[in-house]
Amino acid sequence: MRMNQYSGKPVLTRSTLWLMTIAAGLVVANNYYNQPLLGLMARDLNVSENTISSIAMLTQIGYAMGLLLIVPLGDMFMRKRLILFDFIFIILSLTGMAMAPSVKWLLPLSFMVGFTSVVPQIFVPMAAELAVPEKQSASIGMVMSGLLIGILLSRVISGFIGDIWGWRAMYYVAAVCMAILAILIAAKLPEVHPNFAGNYGALMRSLVQLTRTQPVLRLASFRGAMGFAAFSAFWTTLVFHLEEAPFHAGAAVAGSFGIIGAVGALAAAVVGRISNKFSSFHIILYSILMMVLSWVIFWFGGFTYIGLIIGIILIDLGLQSMHIMNQSTFFALNVGAKNRLNTVYMFSYFIGGSTGTWLAAKAWNHYQWNGVVFVGMSFTLLTLIAHLLYHNKLAKSTASGN
Repeated sequence: MRMNQYSGKPVLTRSTLWLMTIAAGLVVANNYYNQPLLGLMARDLNVSENTISSIAMLTQIGYAMGLLLIVPLGDMFMRKRLILFDFIFIILSLTGMAMAPSVKWLLPLSFMVGFTSVVPQIFVPMAAELAVPEKQSASIGMVMSGLLIGILLSRVISGFIGDIWGWRAMYYVAAVCMAILAILIAAKLPEVHPNFAGNYGALMRSLVQLTRTQPVLRLASFRGAMGFAAFSAFWTTLVFHLEEAPFHAGAAVAGSFGIIGAVGALAAAVVGRISNKFSSFHIILYSILMMVLSWVIFWFGGFTYIGLIIGIILIDLGLQSMHIMNQSTFFALNVGAKNRLNTVYMFSYFIGGSTGTWLAAKAWNHYQWNGVVFVGMSFTLLTLIAHLLYHNKLAKSTASGN
């Protein structure tokens, strides 16, 4: 294992970066297999769409809680050991989903799938920590590209597998993939030593301290939460929208829209490379404006395939570009707590996502597609307002403070 002569940490080789990128995509996909399968689950278990939507919401809440309670341990314990221990519970949770006899079992198991599938958010700060400074944004972007492609292609894979073999088959396949991936990580991933010497209570209190003292982190977290709330509102209800007139489509069609969304995921790597050439304010502003435009298109063209396709490209491109820049802004803070900074951000991100999922399910139940568009546009406008009001003000105060 090659070591950095200045930091004493392992060198982030290209093969290690690719392993983290692929692993991030495969693990995070566990959280999103359910979205195209909700209609199949509802029919198989004889429950309502409103009830089955709780599976997606609980997975996101579980993910948020895993981010809060597990990811900070990356600053306290050996990273590789922590990751491999977590994989045991990922595999158990996925196997439980495949075997669940009723929705009463699926609900807590969905929470556990989300709670355990937080390994990608250990990889992201790990890549930032091991990369040389001039390649930090590009390395973050690389891992995030894998993560985001995993999110989007998971819908494609689960939609097709669900249509052919049923929704349970997807979770058996996922469990086998996790077992293979754990073996590769055990063999290839370098070990990174912890940088926090206190106990778990002190570690958790430091999250509050970081949130209180880092306004850049607070703004990034709010933007991320509101943007992902809008994104989740769309993707959770898309399968129900496509089952209605004029589409009358199934899980495979709903999942295939993930291929279109992958265009946005590819922006993650590009944004990481151009971040030194343009101001973060303008990159984030244009990203949010793309998301606003996507909801305008969903309103006027949401009952046509071309309208959905254009809107999906814009919402994914906008959200993922903003997401990368959000992380770059707070990873640049020199406070020696990258896992904990990422914990605060991603916890907020998925609390926003679960809120968007819950409100969109309620909106769909009462107002159908128009209600979903209203929810998504509202969250996106809150993102825009916060960015315009506070980003430059924070940048100026930070510069004067230095």
